Amino acid sequence: MDLNDTPEQAQYRAQVRAWLEEHKSEAPDVEALSEDDVVPARRAWQGKLAEGGLAGVTWPQEFGGQGKGPIEQVIVNQEIAAAGVPGILDVIGLGMLGPCLIAHGTDEQKSRYLGPMLHGDEVWCQLFSEPAAGSDLAAVQAKATQQDDGTWRLTGQKVWTTNAQFASYGLLLARTDADVPKHKGLTMFVVPMDADGITIRGLRQISGEAEFNEVFFDDVALDADAVVGGVGNGWGTALTVLMFERLTIGLGAEGFGYNAARFTKAVAQDEHARRDPEVRQRLGEINTELLAIRFQSYRVLSALSQGAIPGPEAGLAKVTTVKAAIDAGELIADVIGPDALDEDSEWAYMISFLPGLKSAGGTEEILRNTIGERVLGLPPEPRLDKGVPFSELRSIEKQGAPA
Repeated sequence: MDLNDTPEQAQYRAQVRAWLEEHKSEAPDVEALSEDDVVPARRAWQGKLAEGGLAGVTWPQEFGGQGKGPIEQVIVNQEIAAAGVPGILDVIGLGMLGPCLIAHGTDEQKSRYLGPMLHGDEVWCQLFSEPAAGSDLAAVQAKATQQDDGTWRLTGQKVWTTNAQFASYGLLLARTDADVPKHKGLTMFVVPMDADGITIRGLRQISGEAEFNEVFFDDVALDADAVVGGVGNGWGTALTVLMFERLTIGLGAEGFGYNAARFTKAVAQDEHARRDPEVRQRLGEINTELLAIRFQSYRVLSALSQGAIPGPEAGLAKVTTVKAAIDAGELIADVIGPDALDEDSEWAYMISFLPGLKSAGGTEEILRNTIGERVLGLPPEPRLDKGVPFSELRSIEKQGAPA
């Protein structure tokens, strides 16, 4: 594998770098903005990036994208990080939900939603997880019932919803048929987040932010054309989102700022830590994991550039990246001491934020099971729910009878 830029990639990198150099003075200084001003400023900056061709890099040109490959997207991410400016605000929309609409949406849906999403005019959120359906996504109980006129009524709850507090639309997975096995009775919907009957409540984290939300739906009316991917095909549509989600997170180590050089510098500044064999061993293990992720990412990028689609193995990159970064935060806190958690410390936010990221894109346990079964070919875990209508599952589980 040649890890150097091809002449074409080097030329593209130079173009991206030149654009950022010319326009970085227009980028918002997020640290200097008030909480209320951050989102509008970053939406406007996303619009600038879209105008410069640095948002929706892999989207088809007919939808406003650049029609380029994943390697070009990584080049853009690297150059944005090197320039010290914010990236796009709506990572969920552009990285996961937009590709889902491109793959499964109607022509009308693509025409209506993709342009405003690309330019940051309308931010999107992903309405999948529920209190009883997080790791087992197919167990969602939010219910959508079709009316005689073809419209839908939606009732239920979602949780851990990022950006719901300022999103214009959400892509929601709901149960539309409880009389078939749980994977078959699901449908995906576009939901306007300002619709009557929707209540959004922030979930405040240890970092002090309320990045996640719980969202309640009380007999919310949805138009007939809100369905994405066809009635009853929600599971297949959701898998598209999940594959892009794991790829986005898994290839995001550099964009998150979780790199070996930064961690090593923080530890090496302490004279005693530099000489401590235990510290050196822990740092070496962290750096090894991050180096492995870098080269795994290169392998994934090579496969994608040759036409492959994101597979479940992308989840392993997410698991390893987050675990290594958490370990790095713990090591840095051990070396620096309580000052690492001071609000003025460059490490305080990372240390408090990362535990929540362990659940994003699937918990470690679920991702490892998926990789074991679908990548390594290991025997699947016994399942009581296979082939059983969703409406009968609770009685089956209470009896403990095999399905």
